[in-house]
Amino acid sequence: MTESRVSVWLKKQPGWVFSLYAITAAFSAYACMYVYRRTYTAAGFEGFEFFGMELKTLLIISQVLGYMLSKFIGIKVVSEMTPERRARTIIRLILAAHFSLFLFWQIPLPYSILFLFLNGLPLGMIWGLVFSYLEGRRNTELLGAGLSISFIVASGMSRSAGSWVMMEWGVSEFAMPFVTGLIFILPLIFFVWMLNQIPPPTAADELQRVKRVPMSRAERWAFFRQYAPGITVLTLSYMGLTAYRDLRDNYALEIVTAIGFTDDPGIFTRTEIPIAFVILAVMASIMLIRDNRKALLVNHYIIAFGFSLIGVSTLLFQNELINGYWWMVLVGLGSYLGYVPFNCILFDRFIATFRTMANAGFLIYIADSFGYLSSVGVLLYKNFGQADISWYHFFLNFSWFTCGLGLILVTGSYLYFRNQKQPEEVKQITPETIENNEK
Repeated sequence: MTESRVSVWLKKQPGWVFSLYAITAAFSAYACMYVYRRTYTAAGFEGFEFFGMELKTLLIISQVLGYMLSKFIGIKVVSEMTPERRARTIIRLILAAHFSLFLFWQIPLPYSILFLFLNGLPLGMIWGLVFSYLEGRRNTELLGAGLSISFIVASGMSRSAGSWVMMEWGVSEFAMPFVTGLIFILPLIFFVWMLNQIPPPTAADELQRVKRVPMSRAERWAFFRQYAPGITVLTLSYMGLTAYRDLRDNYALEIVTAIGFTDDPGIFTRTEIPIAFVILAVMASIMLIRDNRKALLVNHYIIAFGFSLIGVSTLLFQNELINGYWWMVLVGLGSYLGYVPFNCILFDRFIATFRTMANAGFLIYIADSFGYLSSVGVLLYKNFGQADISWYHFFLNFSWFTCGLGLILVTGSYLYFRNQKQPEEVKQITPETIENNEK
C-alpha cells in the first residue's frame, strides 16, 4: 500500500511533532465517538417507567448490553483487524450508531429502548481500533495517555453539549442525542482521516516493545492459557473499575444534583478537566521507564493508588473535610488512575515484558467485555436489590466496595507478574541496540 504524503512527512519530523499529531488525531477521533455514546445521559427522562424500572436505567442497561456484546465481538474483530481496514471500519461503525439514535428519536416507547442497544453494539469496538494506531511504540504511554483523556474530557463534554442543545435549541430529550451527533459528523471524518496517516512503528519501536500483529483464534487461546492466572485477576479488578466508572458517568446528573449542583450543565466538564491533566501527566511519565517489567509493576502501583484514593476521598467527604465538588473530582481521579492503564499502557507493557507476538487489543477486549458485564450486573442489582435508596447513596456505598475489593485483586496481580520469568532475549536488548536499529 502506497504511503500518503502526510505519513511520509510525519516520519521525517522530530518526535514531539509526531506525538502531538498522533495525540491530536486519536484524542479528537475518540472524543467525537463519545458524543454518539454518552450524550443521552444528560437527560433525566423523568416520569417514564417500564417493566418496573426507570426509563433512564432501562436505556443505560440497553446501551451497555450492546456495548458489552460489542466488546466480546471485539476480541475477535479488533485482534484480527488489518491496518488498511481500520479507518473505514471506524467511520461505518459510528455512523451506524448515529442512525440508531435517529430511530431512538422516531420510534415510540417502549420500542425505542431497543435502539440504544443497537447504538452501543458498534461503538464498543472503536477504542481498540483507535488504539491500534498507537500501540507498540516507545512513546505509547504518552500517546495512550493523550487518547485516554479523551474519554475523561469527552464524557463531560458530551453531556454538556447535550444539555446545551436542549436548553438553547429547545429539542426534546429523545431528539437531543441525534441532533447533537449531527454537529460532529464532519469533524469525526476529518480526525479519522488524520489518524489514518500515522505511520507504523519503527524498527527501534519493535525491538523495545515487540512487533504487534493480528492474532488468529489459536494464537489467542495459546496466549491466554500461558498467562491465565494473571489475566483473570486483572480482569476481575477491571470489572469493579468499569462498573464504578460507569455508575459515576451514567448517573452524574443524579449524583451532582444530590450534592447541590442544579441547572449547571458546565459542572460535568469542570469536574473532568482537572482529572484529565493529572492522568495525562501520570501516564505519560511511565514512558520514561525503559525496563518493561518495571513499568508493568509501576502500573500496578498506580492502579492500587487509584483504588485507595476512592476510599480516602469518600472518607473525607463523609466527614465533611472536603466538599461535594472535590469528592467528585477525587473519586473520578481514583477511578481513572485505575481504569486508564487497562485501556492502553498496562497491556502494552505486558506484551513487551514477555516478548509475545500479539496485540494489546486482544487483552483490552477480554477485560472490557467482562467489565461491561459487571456494569450491567450492578445496575440490575441496584434496581431490584437496592431500589429503596437513591443513586447518590448507592454510589457512596459502592465506593467502599470498589476500594476494598480492588486493592486485594491488584495486589494478587502484582505478585503474579513479579514472579513471572522473562525470555532470555530480553537481556540482549540494550539502549545501544535500540539506538542502532533506529539508525
